[in-house]
Formats: sequence, structure tokens, C-alpha cells
Amino acid sequence: MRSAILQSVLTGMALTVVIGFTGPAKAEVVNLKTTLNAKNEVPPTSSQGNGTVTATYDTASKKLSWKGSYSGLSGPATAAHFHSGETGNNGAVVVPIVPNTSPFEGSATLTDAQASELLAGKWYVNVHTEANKAGEIRGQVTK
Repeated sequence: MRSAILQSVLTGMALTVVIGFTGPAKAEVVNLKTTLNAKNEVPPTSSQGNGTVTATYDTASKKLSWKGSYSGLSGPATAAHFHSGETGNNGAVVVPIVPNTSPFEGSATLTDAQASELLAGKWYVNVHTEANKAGEIRGQVTK
């Protein structure tokens, strides 16, 4: 009888330890940032424009939230976006930044694939103008 009780207690303790180690993953808020400038454009532009973007990504809600500003562009911004693409490579628009005036802020819910790319440093922010339709200033988003 004592052996059965001891075995039950030990089994219960072992299960508690296993559950503790394999419990749900903790949610995390990841801080991200970028500095926007003309030399980061592909190809680089001659703009005197510059800017910054700070962002957070909540791994539980999958929500990306951002704030940013820019100045010194050749003219009014015609668009601003988060793009998929590694440093030195252009890529597709993933999330539009609306409004595209400075300062700006917004948020979007990402897919798992989008979040994976973002957290791997494979996204950039691009601000477009009439004079620089492909982008006037750009910055790679990093942790």
C-alpha cells in the first residue's frame, strides 16, 4: 500500500515538472526601429530627407504598432509602406502606412509568415514622393 502511495506521489510530481517545462510560450513585445535616409534606397537617391520609425510587435496578439516621422523630402509624400525585402533588395508592399503624412502612427495584425520575416530583419520602411516614385528615403527595420 505504501509503495502504491509513494508511486502516485512521485508520478504526480513528475507530471507537474513536465507541465511546467512544456507550458504555453510566453507572450513577448518586441521593440523595433529604423532610421530612414536616401543612402538606404535601392538605388540611393540624392534626397536630403530623413526620418525615424519605432515599432512594437506583440507576439500574443500578432499586432504591429508603429510611430514615425520624416522631414526634408523633395516634396509631399505620395505613399509610405512597410515592404518585404532584405537590405539592398527591393520587395513588395506588405503593410501601408496611412496616413502618409508626418508624424504618423498606425497598427496592423500580421500573419505568422509576415511576423517571421519582420522579426528576421527582412522588412523595411519606404517613403515615396512624386520626384522619387520608387522611394525617396528608406530604412531596414531591426530589433
